Formats: sequence, structure tokens, C-alpha cells
Amino acid sequence: MLYCLVMAARRAGIVYRRTQEAQNRSWQVNVLLQPQPNEKPVSEADRVRYGMIGGAAGICVNLFIFITEIIIGLLTHSVTVTADAFHNLTDVASALVTVISFKVAWRPADREHPFGHGRMEYISGLLVSVIIIVIGFEFVQSSIEKVLHPAAVHFQLLSFVLILLFIPLKLLLSLFYRRLSRRIGSQALAATSFDALSDVFVLAVASVSLLCARFTTLPVDGWLGLLVSGFILYSGFTIGKEALNPLLGEAPDPTVVREIVQGVKSYPYITGVHDLVIHNYGPGRFMASIHAEVPADVPVMELHESIDRAERELSEKHGIELVIHMDPLNLNDETSIRVQHELLEAIAPLEVIHSIHDFRIVGKGEHLNLVFDAVVDSGFPADDGATARLVHEINALIQQKHPDYHAVVQIDRNYTAL
Repeated sequence: MLYCLVMAARRAGIVYRRTQEAQNRSWQVNVLLQPQPNEKPVSEADRVRYGMIGGAAGICVNLFIFITEIIIGLLTHSVTVTADAFHNLTDVASALVTVISFKVAWRPADREHPFGHGRMEYISGLLVSVIIIVIGFEFVQSSIEKVLHPAAVHFQLLSFVLILLFIPLKLLLSLFYRRLSRRIGSQALAATSFDALSDVFVLAVASVSLLCARFTTLPVDGWLGLLVSGFILYSGFTIGKEALNPLLGEAPDPTVVREIVQGVKSYPYITGVHDLVIHNYGPGRFMASIHAEVPADVPVMELHESIDRAERELSEKHGIELVIHMDPLNLNDETSIRVQHELLEAIAPLEVIHSIHDFRIVGKGEHLNLVFDAVVDSGFPADDGATARLVHEINALIQQKHPDYHAVVQIDRNYTAL
């Protein structure tokens, strides 16, 4: 088994070298799931190869441990060893699901799935977590039965030594998964690495159970079986949470948000940005949209050229599909600048408002309509009543200082957690 794992690691190194050689001709996976520092991102084809290598290594190692442990468990009547054997069987299933998910996730987009099938990797992680949780509950029940009705556990030196040998094997597998997950930015492989690491502790408990049987007749096996079941349940719930978050729509990485914002603002004529939204359609499949504020007195074709270049270059740099909407602003009108400053001073007590944008004035003379968007946190209540109350508070604060001003407000939400 160690030989197989080493060969798999060597194969991964070959794939990585091929990626480096092909870097100038392959589309690279995005920066949103960063590889290790000083390592270059991998192509789609090589990402699938990494997943297949990891899945194959997991199937071989875990199947070998399952067969060995189930034999040991039956010979020694140890519920702890048997519990861990079936836990390793779920690891075989999870490795198989990983292989299938990588194949399905990188199928080309079609009419029914225009953004591709990348979320299949998250779904596979969720399925694996359900399997682990079910097995965990099953062995909670069998361990309780063992506590209530204990049976003798027979110590055998060979069984004890074999289990001790599985500990470094599982640790090596965990580190192997971790290396692959960091290289390709895979949450599925990262979760599998955590699961393998938890197995190291489970095996340690199983060895203690056998060792206790050598020196005492106390029914420790059932209690240790409960501890093993706890590890199984914990790993299942943790993997499920990690897989479910992107499916539910978790906030994007703040570092990535800052990179996109700073990148867009670095292009000519773009003075500010707002309304950044990032959609996750699976590892390497991100779509982002953002509004760029530009001067209204610059020729449209020059602005359009700058926006197009920003979309093209930033999309290639970050491996995302970036769409930039152009918002022209009148930056030279003294009245507009003065009134906007008065507006910001008036609504300063409202801490719920992060910023305003798309400000413009409608009307002439003293009676003015101030039209703008106010940005609030994504957790702001979504009901119409809360929005109406906030708009009323904005108008009340403005009219305390400027009775002739009336605010026409659109409430926007900040979806970037910044």
C-alpha cells in the first residue's frame, strides 16, 4: 500500500510538471481557490487527473484497511475495530464518489447547464458526509449495546501490530490528499484529507482498545467505540458543512474581493466601483459583475475601450468571467458636489448605511430630488417594511437640515462581506 501511495504521489508530480510545460497554451484555473505559494495553477484537464489520482489512491488504501480490519474485528470480537473497518468502507465510497464527481464536474456546459457542472464536486462532498453520518449513528447504537451487554475482546499481537501500521499509512494518505487539494484548490479533496486525519485518531483509539483487552477485563471496548463513533459523526458533519456552504451561497473571500476592486480601479477613467457580486458555479467556474464609476465628460468610445480591456485582462488574470457595467458621473458640477456632501453629513448618524452611489440631482432651484442608491449590509431585513422605514429615516434626517431636499432612494445590499 505504501508503494502504491508513493507511486501515486510520483504520478502527481509528473502531472504537475506537464502543467508547467503547458502553462502557455492552457486555460488556467482561477485565483479564487489559490494553490500553494510559488506554485502555478493547473489546467482543467490536469485538475481532473489530480482528482482521479487522489480518488484511486484512496480506494486502494481504504479498501486494503477495510478488508484487514473486518477480519481482525471478527476474530477478536472488537466492536471498535469493526466500527473503524466500516468507516474505512465509507472512505472507499467517498473516494469513488470523488472520482465520479471530478469526471462529471468538468463536463462541458450544455443548454440545460450553461454554467457547466462544477457544483457536482460540492454535491459529492455532501453525499459523502451523509454516508459518514449514517454509519456514525449506526455504530453509536452498536457501541451502546456493547456497553450494556459487554462481550470479551481477545487480544492478538498480530492484530495490534497491523492496526499500529495503519496509523502512518492513514497519515500519509491525509498529507497526500492535503497536498493535492492545495495544488488544485479542491474543497472535496481537502475534506477527504480531514477525514483521513480523523481516521488516524480513530485507529489510535482502536489500538488502545485492544491493548486494554490484554491487561483488563473491564468493558472499555464499548466506551471506546462510542468515542470512535463521535469522531465519525464529527467528521461527517464538518465535511457536510464545508460542502453545503458554497451551495447555499457563501460570501466570497475578502482578499479576492479586494483584488478585483483594486484591479478594476487601476484602469484609466475608473474613479470608483460598487455592486460587486460573485457567483460560484464550482471550482474554477466563477462569474462576477461590478459597476464602474467613470466621468460623464469623457468620450464614450474611450470609456468603452478602458472597460473592455479591464474585463478581458482581469478575467484572464483571476480565471473568472467578469462583466463591468459603466456608470457615468458628473464630477465637475459644483452644485452636485456640494449637495452630495450635504447629503452625506445629514445621513451620517445612520450606521446601517455603508456608502452611497449613483448620486444625481433632479430638478432646479431650491426644491431638489436627490436620487441615489444606499448600500446596507446583506443581513439587513429583506421585507418592504424595513426598507420603507429606512427610506423614511433618510428623508427625515435630510429635511431636518435641508427642508427643500427630497431623497429618492434605492436600497442596495453588500454581498461581499467587506
